[in-house]
Amino acid sequence: MWGNFIDDEKSGKGKQYYIDGILEYEGNFLNNKYNGKGIEYHFNGNLKYVGEFLNGKYNGKGKKYYYYYYYNKQTRLQFEGIYLDGEKYSGIGYDYKGNEEYEIKNGNGFMKIYDDYDRLIFAGEFLNNIRNGKGKEYHTNGKLKYETEYLNGKRNGKGKEYNHEESLIFDGEYLNDKKNGKAKEYYYNGNLKFEGEYLNGNINGKVKIYHENGRLKFEGVYLNGKKNGKAKEYYENNRLMFEGEYLNGIENGKAKKYHENGLLEFDGEYLNGNKNGKAKEYFKNGRLMFEGEYLNGIENGKVKIYHENGRLEFEGEYLNGKKNGIVKEYFDNGILKFVGEYLKGEENGKAKRYYYDGELMFDGEYRNGIKWNGKELKSSDSDKLDIQYVYIEGNRIILK
Repeated sequence: MWGNFIDDEKSGKGKQYYIDGILEYEGNFLNNKYNGKGIEYHFNGNLKYVGEFLNGKYNGKGKKYYYYYYYNKQTRLQFEGIYLDGEKYSGIGYDYKGNEEYEIKNGNGFMKIYDDYDRLIFAGEFLNNIRNGKGKEYHTNGKLKYETEYLNGKRNGKGKEYNHEESLIFDGEYLNDKKNGKAKEYYYNGNLKFEGEYLNGNINGKVKIYHENGRLKFEGVYLNGKKNGKAKEYYENNRLMFEGEYLNGIENGKAKKYHENGLLEFDGEYLNGNKNGKAKEYFKNGRLMFEGEYLNGIENGKVKIYHENGRLEFEGEYLNGKKNGIVKEYFDNGILKFVGEYLKGEENGKAKRYYYDGELMFDGEYRNGIKWNGKELKSSDSDKLDIQYVYIEGNRIILK
């Protein structure tokens, strides 16, 4: 920085430089801001603006230039006229070749807006220096981003939105810059993604949502951007995945869920997104896996659990997701494995435990999941000799 300073503030004539030493501005300052006549330069050192400033903004007569040299390596004029509070107000805009492209008067008419690297940001109609009427916005790669109507500077009315490759991704309506009313949305491959309605930017009303392969994914109702009411959801293979009800975006009420192969996975109820009440659950092979009750998403009450081959694995009660009370457990060959008592998920009380072949393993009492009192029989795999143990208050003693 070079120039005049008053109480450490830039005032009067001076120069300001970019960090790399390239001249950024030369002209008048007032209270640390560009003020009065001045010249501004692009990051590459090329001329950017010649004219008048007020409080750091273009204001008054001025000329704006493109960032790059075009044609014969000459600086090209982008706009010449009058600025008001940093915005073009009256004057003529030029294209890269120097041809007159548009004219605005008193902030009214068609205008083009560029960023500091000559990339077109917006082209459309203005009223009192505010976007009003038809207009187009662009991605930084030059591809069309929005094509819509504006009111008081905001997207308003029918419009379309495009991705960086200029493929259509939204076709619908806007209100105050937010999606509003009927709309369709699309994937990058052109397949339909969404068909329904918006309200103040949120999905609202009957809706259909699709997988990228074009098959239906969701069919139901949204309220204020959340799933609400009866709904159906589908896998990419078009098979039903979920059939039930939502409340404020989470499962609530009777519902059925299905495996991807089309067979039933869950039949029961939800409360606030958790399984609640009587329910049945099934393996992918269609066989029953669970039959019992849930409370707030965890097993609670009488329960039956099955092996995948269809044989009973567990029969008893759960309390707060843990085995509790008298239960029976079975091997997958149908042989009894355990009969006894549980307390808060641990063996507790009188019990018998069996080997896979049905031979008795233990007959006695558990305490907090530990064999406490009773007899245990173990067989040696090598000589088939029986070894007996006795438990006394958790201590194991060999009998033979």
